[in-house]
Amino acid sequence: MTMPDAPLRLTLDTAVLTDNWRALDRLSGAARAGAAVKADAYGLGAARVVTALAGAGCSDFFVAHMAEAEPLLALTDPGSIAVLHGPRTMRDAAFARDAGIRPVINSLYQAALWRDAGGGPCDLMVDSGINRLGLSLSELSDPLIAGLQIDALLSHLASAEEDTPMNRQQCERWNQARRLVAHRRGSLANSAGIMLGPDFHGDLTRPGIALYGGVPCGALGDVIRQVARPEAAIMQVRQVEAGAAIGYNSTFVAPQTMKVGVISLGYADGYLRSWSGKGAMLSGDARLPVLGRVSMDMTVIDLTAAPHLAEGDWVTADYALPQAAAISGLSQYELLTTLGRRFPR
Repeated sequence: MTMPDAPLRLTLDTAVLTDNWRALDRLSGAARAGAAVKADAYGLGAARVVTALAGAGCSDFFVAHMAEAEPLLALTDPGSIAVLHGPRTMRDAAFARDAGIRPVINSLYQAALWRDAGGGPCDLMVDSGINRLGLSLSELSDPLIAGLQIDALLSHLASAEEDTPMNRQQCERWNQARRLVAHRRGSLANSAGIMLGPDFHGDLTRPGIALYGGVPCGALGDVIRQVARPEAAIMQVRQVEAGAAIGYNSTFVAPQTMKVGVISLGYADGYLRSWSGKGAMLSGDARLPVLGRVSMDMTVIDLTAAPHLAEGDWVTADYALPQAAAISGLSQYELLTTLGRRFPR
């Protein structure tokens, strides 16, 4: 059976992706950079990302849910995969044990699950102040923890992109935990945390958003390049007359006769209504503003700057993450993870 053509594309530049990882690895100093590939590699396709990064030399990958690990087992050494949320049930623990992946132990309950499943190498998350997952410092003396075979002792920074005393406080608590618990490696820094300096690096850093073109702090502005570009096909080209309204609720009225294009991209694809009247598509050097409200499955754009465009041509969303976040009001993380499943990965 002949398959239909997808009207959306998500271009992933794996050469830039691996360049970003190598840059973050260099900035990690004596530590080695891993990669956060949770949420399908921040929405960009974990299989392709892991394959590219493993080829570049990355040997630690972090997912959130146990189910996210299974598709990656054939792409890299299972021992290089850590599951941040740890085992929720005995079945989770048995899966991790059988697959050879590292569960991140976040509580005494999870430590008991892992012990009862037979144990083996694992990571341990210590809460140093973000008050999400992780053991408190007072829990580290529990005999359950002493019985673990801990590879990486982790903590997570709450405000690494900001100049705040909390960063140093968390680093000190993480170092205190390192003195209390036997482990092979220590890991604290995320993307922005790498730029806080060697005290935050430990043995393993865990960049995420910066791998994918996000710039969480100014110090990375000249280092990180854009990785992903959403593209959409033009479904219809039309001329509208002066005074004609475009889209729901007539929020845009043409000031003069205009050539416009209707593209196959809408909020069901993660191009949210926050882009209405603010976003733009690109065609070469031409910027094509969004006109009126973004609909569920389509968006209207101004073709004045590219009058040669016709039905079937492609345009690229203006989606460099730092600038796109400032325009849309969405975080750089949301811009990637909300991209819909109609984009082929």
